Amino acid sequence: MTNQNVVVSDPKSAIGMAIAVSVSKSSFFSPPVQKPPTVVPGGYITISLKKIETGGAGGTCRVGAWVDSMRASSPTRIKSTPSLSDIEAQSSWMLRHPSALHAFEQIVNASKGKKIVMFLDYDGTLSPIVEDPDQAFMSKEMRAAVKDAARYFPTAIVSGRCRDKVHGFVKLSELYYAGSHGMDIKGPAKGRKYHKGNQSILCQPASEFLPMIDEVYKTLLEKTKSTPGAKVENNKFCLSVHFRCVDEQRWTALAEQVRLVLNQYPKLRLTQGRKVLEIRPTIKWDKGNALEFLLESLGYANSNDVFPIYIGDDRTDEDAFKVLRNRGQGFGILVSKFPKETSASYSLQEPTEGYELFATFGGVEKKVVTKTIYGVGIEEVINNPILEFC
Repeated sequence: MTNQNVVVSDPKSAIGMAIAVSVSKSSFFSPPVQKPPTVVPGGYITISLKKIETGGAGGTCRVGAWVDSMRASSPTRIKSTPSLSDIEAQSSWMLRHPSALHAFEQIVNASKGKKIVMFLDYDGTLSPIVEDPDQAFMSKEMRAAVKDAARYFPTAIVSGRCRDKVHGFVKLSELYYAGSHGMDIKGPAKGRKYHKGNQSILCQPASEFLPMIDEVYKTLLEKTKSTPGAKVENNKFCLSVHFRCVDEQRWTALAEQVRLVLNQYPKLRLTQGRKVLEIRPTIKWDKGNALEFLLESLGYANSNDVFPIYIGDDRTDEDAFKVLRNRGQGFGILVSKFPKETSASYSLQEPTEGYELFATFGGVEKKVVTKTIYGVGIEEVINNPILEFC
């Protein structure tokens, strides 16, 4: 057994103290997993929760599996006119994953007497999916809704993006940010109300991989120049190869270019999101680990009174959904117009519904403040770090 120090922070901070996680060398690096996409009744493509991964090795079969999965995640392959069986499949899926807006009262009832903590993905959740990832801006209305929710609940953005980049999109300093799929976590600035210490938290479990990530980034930039529309994004502790603007006939060639590069780096693995190939260190750390780390940092590691809500649209968010199911606390909410295999409990059709949900949560909390304000100073109530539903 060895100790892997996953937190770097000021030793005086009660939240940010280093947490030594004991892991064995054999279990710290995840083995490669390969599984092709499947099709559910009604013609809808379901992306398997077991990611297509590689630790650098691979060949023609592996590239074929990548391309199959790339095609499966392509919106162009979804039927424009659903058949009767499609509609039945959609209805069946919605019964298992009902709209979070329609089930809002049910969610509120489940959270009564508990402390809500909000976790939000960015792309496809707070902003629409766009062709140019650098133009994925959230609306002013969405920003205002998230800001309002953060007045009442600790709120974290958990994204595959570089932490600094997603912070630049959101522009709210009172939030927690977990970039690079949770491998780069930083808390709000000094003095924010959810802190238990004087310094913000910082968790970077993959710091040793930075030189390798930078090296692969430069290599992929050069290798993918020949593929029109391909874009390589450096997210600090991971890389993204976007193929949303790449002609489908070129996907096989692009996947082969990525495979040849990764063959030289067995400590890196490949997963896939919505029109993007993700390259990450093989350490066992994902958005689910980030969720657990933040709950522990906030003092809710073993609490029965916490109610985490995680909203996301991508397969990488499934790691967080699974954590919530395993904990038996809170709910996962998947943002998707189409049926997908998921561990989320509820669903939303698109980011605009997320805005409605945040606004509704804010409205409930404002009512709580009004109902409990008698006999208590207004500033004392509003500044309470976590308000309980009454």
